[in-house]
Amino acid sequence: MRKLAEKGNMNERIDVVLHKFRSRMSSYPPGMCPLALYRSLLQISMNQSCGKCVPCRDGLVEADRKLDSILNGSAAPDTLARLKELGVMIAETADCAVGVSAANLILDSLEEFSDEYESHLTRHSCTENVLQTIPCVTLCPAHVDVPGYIALIKEQDYAGAIRVIRDRNPFPTACAMVCEHPCERKCRRGIIDNPINIRGLKKYAVDSVRADSVPGPRKNVSTGKTISVIGGGPSGLTAAFYLALMGHKVIVYDQHEMLGGMFRYGIPEYRLPKVRLDEDIRMILAAGDIEVKTNTRVGRDISFEEIRRQSDAVYLGLGAQLGNRLPVDGANGKNVIPAADFLQMVANGAAPDLSGKKVVLIGGGNVCMDAARTAMRLNAKSVHVFTRKKDDYTALEEEITGAMQEGIRFRTLLSFLNIETDQASDEVRAVWLQPQIAGEYDRFGMLTTEHSSEYPYRFKCDYLILGVGQRCDIAPFEEAGVPTDQGRILADAACRVQDMDGIFSGGDCVTGPSNSINAIAAGQVAAFNIDEYLGYHHKIHCDAKVPSALPNPCIPTGRAEPENRDPFDRKDDFETVEGSMTFEEAMREAGRCLRCDHHGCGAMEGGRGDG
Repeated sequence: MRKLAEKGNMNERIDVVLHKFRSRMSSYPPGMCPLALYRSLLQISMNQSCGKCVPCRDGLVEADRKLDSILNGSAAPDTLARLKELGVMIAETADCAVGVSAANLILDSLEEFSDEYESHLTRHSCTENVLQTIPCVTLCPAHVDVPGYIALIKEQDYAGAIRVIRDRNPFPTACAMVCEHPCERKCRRGIIDNPINIRGLKKYAVDSVRADSVPGPRKNVSTGKTISVIGGGPSGLTAAFYLALMGHKVIVYDQHEMLGGMFRYGIPEYRLPKVRLDEDIRMILAAGDIEVKTNTRVGRDISFEEIRRQSDAVYLGLGAQLGNRLPVDGANGKNVIPAADFLQMVANGAAPDLSGKKVVLIGGGNVCMDAARTAMRLNAKSVHVFTRKKDDYTALEEEITGAMQEGIRFRTLLSFLNIETDQASDEVRAVWLQPQIAGEYDRFGMLTTEHSSEYPYRFKCDYLILGVGQRCDIAPFEEAGVPTDQGRILADAACRVQDMDGIFSGGDCVTGPSNSINAIAAGQVAAFNIDEYLGYHHKIHCDAKVPSALPNPCIPTGRAEPENRDPFDRKDDFETVEGSMTFEEAMREAGRCLRCDHHGCGAMEGGRGDG
């Protein structure tokens, strides 16, 4: 019994070590050498080998030697071929999953990173684009100086923090409330405890000092150039902001009554109060010579050709505000509506009365979650969300959790078949669903499913919301000759539209439906490339000085999470759900930052605002 107890204690201690190691693996910084990563994974498999079969026991060791020779520049010309042969042999002859999975890992790396292997063999170094970078800055699509503004928050200089954010992102308030915070994904603080609550700190800054009370960057002298921006959403307004600061005249066209795009018409009030969005928009419009023409639809109120004639350059930041329907009977029936269209109806004050109705949603993205939680606030009797597999839940975990807390019910492993409508009224009566069973994982690690032997079943509903993606309204631009493919405008990484001089485009109308920070990043890139196209090379001056970095004691400390309103109260209204950090929480959270811009990844690159 004593030996069993000692063995159990040893296993518990090993589990603690493995948990810490898992944290280190999940915190690998972007830009690291992929071959070094694969070698470390291979060594984990070597340590798991029981040593009973030769392919696993000796083969993995030999594979490690070959990888090491490739990394240190001593590999022979035939090393790659021999490594592949070795991987195939181990995968086919190893007795258990340890050897098989490790060999497949090697074979996957040879396929996925063939250019990296070639570079190490011929140049004895990584490819040029492999460089360890600051995780939070790199993974923010707009490349905001995250350590810089966190340091300013720690100094209680909230206006300075807003200036640093605005150097790359003119929507500090909106993003503080709704950004998907990809910057936290590889935060190196995760090695010690948990990633820093970057979005929560940003919200604390804009809750402490209103963004429109902080003067913007200095405007350049007028250039006499005119740029037209079509679309007044996150991408279009970002481009307008930086172009105006550079001294260009900007004319913004938007088909809605008010600016904001999906920030205003796609995100519910309980997540982003529109009075807070207006703080950012007021600051943007004060940046320089920006003229706004709302209620103006291109192709109806003004032609694209006319806009081109009166502009030195044009930016298309159209967004993807039209919801998709399904190609099945009944998809156009009454009370069947795409999620994006449903949210715009509510934002425009035309919310349907869902009192006593059973609402069904098909989909699992953030827009679907917004629609589900909005339906609950419109007094729906019940709200059900159906998906085919768990991988279809692409919404943020906190959004799914919030929906569950508010009483929304989730079902998975159900494939949508068709919509049943009433023959007389054409109103939706039910959806038909086919049970699924889990299958194999594909090469990207995504679960596949197949039909279960169970019969399809009928689920009654009074209102059906389709959260199956969005599309861009590009018809007027296609007619004007703008090149498109499958509903998207063809533009390169610099936002230049293919074969159209002086026309730029970015955001959802180029990439397909994405998130707000990606749209903002596209607007920023477009602004600087439009400036270059016009023959300039303007810089945006950030009037904030980031404090010097101090050593961090690296004491494990809990992550601060702002408190949300009680689900039983918040589900009945559209008041803001999320609270703000207390002063003590914000200071402690800001103090957790490891300042990777100075410690561990090297100093920040210079040249802010260079696009």
